[in-house]
Amino acid sequence: MNDHPSNKQNEPQGKGFAAFLLRHLVVALILIAAALYGLSVGIDYLQTSDFIPETASRAHTPAMVGAFERSAPGAPAPLAAMEAQNEARRQSDHATQTPPASGPPAAPPMANEPPSDRMPSAVVPAAEPPKHSVPPPHGEPSAPADRSDSHAVGAAPAGRPAQTVVPPPAYRPSGVAFVESVIKPIDYELNRRFWGWRPNDIVNLTDNINQHQLGVLEVTRRTVVQLAERISRTGYNDAFDRNLENAMNWLMIKATSYWFPAPEAKYKESLAELEIYKRNLMNKAAFFYTRSDNLIPLLAAFEDLLGSCDQNLVKTKEGDGSTVGFTRADNYFYYAKGVSSAMATILEAVSLDFAPVLNNRNGAELIHHAISSCRLAASLEPWIITNGDLDGILANHRAHIAAPISHARFYLGQLIKTLST
Repeated sequence: MNDHPSNKQNEPQGKGFAAFLLRHLVVALILIAAALYGLSVGIDYLQTSDFIPETASRAHTPAMVGAFERSAPGAPAPLAAMEAQNEARRQSDHATQTPPASGPPAAPPMANEPPSDRMPSAVVPAAEPPKHSVPPPHGEPSAPADRSDSHAVGAAPAGRPAQTVVPPPAYRPSGVAFVESVIKPIDYELNRRFWGWRPNDIVNLTDNINQHQLGVLEVTRRTVVQLAERISRTGYNDAFDRNLENAMNWLMIKATSYWFPAPEAKYKESLAELEIYKRNLMNKAAFFYTRSDNLIPLLAAFEDLLGSCDQNLVKTKEGDGSTVGFTRADNYFYYAKGVSSAMATILEAVSLDFAPVLNNRNGAELIHHAISSCRLAASLEPWIITNGDLDGILANHRAHIAAPISHARFYLGQLIKTLST
């Protein structure tokens, strides 16, 4: 009978211990959640810098280098000058006995080749050979003066230095830089960004990068649609390019879908199709038409997208009448940032591949201003997005990014009018 009271006394102690463990478990979960939230905020801040400074500038390096070399035909490449000097030394004893070389014949112009790519090879003077040069080693044949390689050296009349022919830069068909600029933004988000594609993550610890990636995806979708429907075709009666059609379809998969199909896999398949199209362009097995009537629909699609971003950045009320809150303002900001970063990259390629039509219609300066405005919007990286009053102490970051977005939209509209006349 004495055991019964003791059991009743021990029962409250067991319940108290369980409550103690429950309280500590709840506190531990709260601390873990706070740590994860802090980690996500830190990752968002470190990862929100867009890819433009490191990748977009590299996307068109060959074309830019080619343009630079064409703009300065009198400046020989360092390797070419060194080889020319060595060739001049080896042929110093035979130079006066051979006729001057005429240089390699100019390559015939190709389809869709910009006028600047048809410039003849630049002829620059080589270093004058020394008076007492060393003859070529025993057994080494002296190169003939009329050799047809890219560094042919011929004799010049008395009193003139020998001439060397610098080869033109490697030819890149129109459209290669454009396709590369379409691939770069979404490829960065899929394959090179930490954690990869995030909008369809089950455990979603980040928010800013998700919206940034959705903005990049929307620009890529609209660009590939115009590339498949207009830029790669001569008209409405022309057949679609099979690779571009596949790329366009795979990009339409819902970004937040988790499985069946997974958007990451389909987006990567789309990039593979674009790579095939680019390879076909380089092999002259695909087409890219740089006409103004092909460029205008692309610019109009960009203008519409910037208009949507502009409206979300300046509005004070949602569609249901509620005030734009902090979380929605944060989403609008980073979506516009993703749109502007991808658009700046593609517009840079447009300025290269569509240079003839832009120069003929005086649109080069307008597209330059549009690119600068997009880059300014993409460069904004505040620590925390605040949605203060326009005349308040706290910043309104939506209004800050809305200004360059509105400028880019304006310049694209003016460019469309210029190309239409």
